[in-house]
Amino acid sequence: MKLILLGAPGAGKGTQAEFICGKLSIPTISTGNIIRAALKAGTEMGLKAKEFIDNGQLVPDDVVIGIIKERLSEDDCQNGFILDGFPRTIPQAEALDEMGIEIDKVIDIEVPDEKIVARMSGRRVCPKCGNSYHLIYKQPAKENTCDACGEELVLRKDDHPDTVKERLDVYHSQTEPLKDFYGKKNKLFIVEGQEEVADTSALVLKALEE
Repeated sequence: MKLILLGAPGAGKGTQAEFICGKLSIPTISTGNIIRAALKAGTEMGLKAKEFIDNGQLVPDDVVIGIIKERLSEDDCQNGFILDGFPRTIPQAEALDEMGIEIDKVIDIEVPDEKIVARMSGRRVCPKCGNSYHLIYKQPAKENTCDACGEELVLRKDDHPDTVKERLDVYHSQTEPLKDFYGKKNKLFIVEGQEEVADTSALVLKALEE
């Protein structure tokens, strides 16, 4: 099965990608990871991407799509894959169509903005050992202190409410239109994100079986 996972930053796409991966034994293709892998392997498209990265520029769509095409031609993608973080825009989705890649289902995990802001701004990390915590879901034994090394926990810039809201604005303007794009193709399945991860996973499984 060839899948795309949609959803705002912090909606839980990564967690659900792992779940689907385990259920269907298909790889998750994350754009960030495959660009890094292509750079390391020195593939033709990886070298092209390197030119832009070295100049401090964003990797253009045609290069990203080339890297995705390289990755999807590998043996482990023969029975399907999950695309996480791509496409992000209508032109990218159209380019995927032009590549001749037939997507079976697009699963959109819906979580209200205010919940995402609360979820992400509650994250805390240890600057020393990298352990992560949450003010609601995964509290340290001692307030604002890392259980492992005793360092004071910090709020990452990415998790600051203002940053989260900016990322959500970008998602709503650039990526959310993909819901209509795939809805018109009858490929869109909407899953309402639940408080418990297992409950969201159960709804994802139901969408896969429909």
